[in-house]
Amino acid sequence: MKIMHIITRLIQGGAQQNTVMSCKAQVAAGHQVVLVYGPIYGPEGSLLDEAQQSGSKLVELPSMVRSIHPFKDAQCYQAMKRLIREEKPNIVHTHSSKAGITGRVAAWNALPAKQRPIVIHTVHGLPFHDHQSKLVHNLYVGLEKYAAKHSHHLIAITPAMVQAFVDKNIASAQQFSVIPSGVDLSRFKLDSNARIETRRKYKIPEDAPVIANLARLDPLKGHDDLLYVYPELARQLGSETRLLFIGDGYYRQELEQKIVSAGLEDRVIITGYIPHKQIAATLAAADMKVLPSYQEGQSRTLIEALLLGVPIVAYNVGGIPSICNERTGRLVNAHDLVGLTDAIVDTYKNRFKTETLTEAGRKFVAKQYSSEAMTDALEHLYQSLRSHDNFCS
Repeated sequence: MKIMHIITRLIQGGAQQNTVMSCKAQVAAGHQVVLVYGPIYGPEGSLLDEAQQSGSKLVELPSMVRSIHPFKDAQCYQAMKRLIREEKPNIVHTHSSKAGITGRVAAWNALPAKQRPIVIHTVHGLPFHDHQSKLVHNLYVGLEKYAAKHSHHLIAITPAMVQAFVDKNIASAQQFSVIPSGVDLSRFKLDSNARIETRRKYKIPEDAPVIANLARLDPLKGHDDLLYVYPELARQLGSETRLLFIGDGYYRQELEQKIVSAGLEDRVIITGYIPHKQIAATLAAADMKVLPSYQEGQSRTLIEALLLGVPIVAYNVGGIPSICNERTGRLVNAHDLVGLTDAIVDTYKNRFKTETLTEAGRKFVAKQYSSEAMTDALEHLYQSLRSHDNFCS
């Protein structure tokens, strides 16, 4: 097959890792793969090197920008149509909100109906959520409804995302397949030396409790909640307790100002951008990975933590309960700061329970979220759609 993947930006994020991993596996399986993306910019890092190593043909569209921009969006739509006419892919598979809306409509209209590629979209995270204004929320819901009508099939990485689309009358459950986002298991193995070396690098005492949040620096990722509960954590766990914020983002300057205002410069560490290959070694320094995010798809970072044997605590939002639940970690209601504090303290102090949950979680994610499981499921779906009478060539 000839497969075209379209994604807004190749930054270091879960959707991007998923897409590049899929491209690499599909090239290895003998398919022709074209990867289309917009300009890579910002503090979140880049996956361009990994994309280049995947064996895919890479095409950057300068007009594909993340923010809503009517002029550039119109340019992007026309550029995508031209590219699809030139490449004539059997499948167009879109990812992320902007590329997902523009790319699906372009793929649907680029060629006559009999030559139309199979159009698939993966919902990696909900583009609409409760922290948006009503106008923006309704706009995204309306756009997703429109784009769903220009899709042969939809993929969600968790059942919760399917339900969210059904609840908003965007699409029916029958239009969806659930394919969890895979992780390269070989990158996340236990390494006792990494814990010691990373603590030395960031001048963290060997016996200090370390609470890590591995996420881009964004108001929705819950860094503020951890700052708010830090004084109580320090009271219960000890004054040497550290918050380790792994990652970078546009929220960094404001977050740093809040840290200074709280007088926590020597207790909160922001690592800045960490290449994906070094994430495991950095996260290994933590006693737990805490994700008090207000909006989340599946959260690869929770999977990565469990693979390293790092305990997890998270808010009960989006697809998080599929990974963090009563069998694998501590799940807390969003905005429940008392509950968040209690869960963190219990994770650190109740060692037997924590080790039991974490080991169960490690075995679970190693079985359910491998990259091979994801790419095999995609291959099966592609072949199934192509063999359907509607798509026979």
